[in-house]
Amino acid sequence: MNVLIILVPVSLTLAALALIGFIWTLRRDQYDDLEGDAWRILSEDETPKD
Repeated sequence: MNVLIILVPVSLTLAALALIGFIWTLRRDQYDDLEGDAWRILSEDETPKD
């Protein structure tokens, strides 16, 4: 049971860090253009090099 004294705060700290990271990515507009990368992979803008 003594291990819970360590595991509960550690898990709460990790969950708080994950939430802070998620909020940080939302504020940095990381999820604005979800389809852009997929279309950029399919488009061939550059001419092939010989």
